Amino acid sequence: MNRKLLTREEFEALRRESAAAMAQDAALQRKAADLIVEADRYYWIHQTTWLGAPVLQLPQDMFAVQEIVFRSRPRFIVETGVAWGGSLLFHATLLSALGGERVIGIDIHTPEHVHRTLRSFGPLSDRIAVVEGSSTDQAVFDRVRAMIGDCRDVLVILDSFHTHEHVLQELRLYSSLVGEGHYLVCCDTHVEYIPEIVSNRPRPWGKGNNPKTALDAFLNENDRFEIDRDIERKLLLTLHPGGYLRCRTR
Repeated sequence: MNRKLLTREEFEALRRESAAAMAQDAALQRKAADLIVEADRYYWIHQTTWLGAPVLQLPQDMFAVQEIVFRSRPRFIVETGVAWGGSLLFHATLLSALGGERVIGIDIHTPEHVHRTLRSFGPLSDRIAVVEGSSTDQAVFDRVRAMIGDCRDVLVILDSFHTHEHVLQELRLYSSLVGEGHYLVCCDTHVEYIPEIVSNRPRPWGKGNNPKTALDAFLNENDRFEIDRDIERKLLLTLHPGGYLRCRTR
């Protein structure tokens, strides 16, 4: 039996239609959210690595970032929250492949063994810079801004301390680095939609006090950004619902 091969245009239309339908399937979306909560009891997000270093993200969200980088071609990626360094290596790999310049990670403390890991990949490591200090400290932000200069071809990923006030301060500061057509990703907005943080990982944030509540407040005061629902619809499993923001083109 001969099957007609879809053209790329037909395939893309099918993908868009299917993603839109999937996003409207409330029962499936609930199952996906429940899966994330239940799997977190087994540290699911800790299982993903890049070049041997833990990333602390779902692969679906990593692929979403890859799509953003391919589409918008940032020269710089700024990420708050370094952890084990896997995400910095992942982003540096993308910039190396696509012609960007540097990944800048910000964290209040990065252990020496993480620095050693980040220094161990030759030319790839040359694309990575780590700034130590609180991401909401004006002096830290000024250091990052000086590294970027006047460039606004910047992707910002906020993934550090997840309380409402901290994330709102980050959004207000780092959104200024993002130019038209580029992206700001506010991580872990899913906290607003899940039960209280599971007992094995107590946190000072939770329902009503998290990145989603901060993001809502930010979008109410800043009209430069819009949620890219096309990205979100295709993911199904994501820790960042509503958190993929695109800077509007005026």
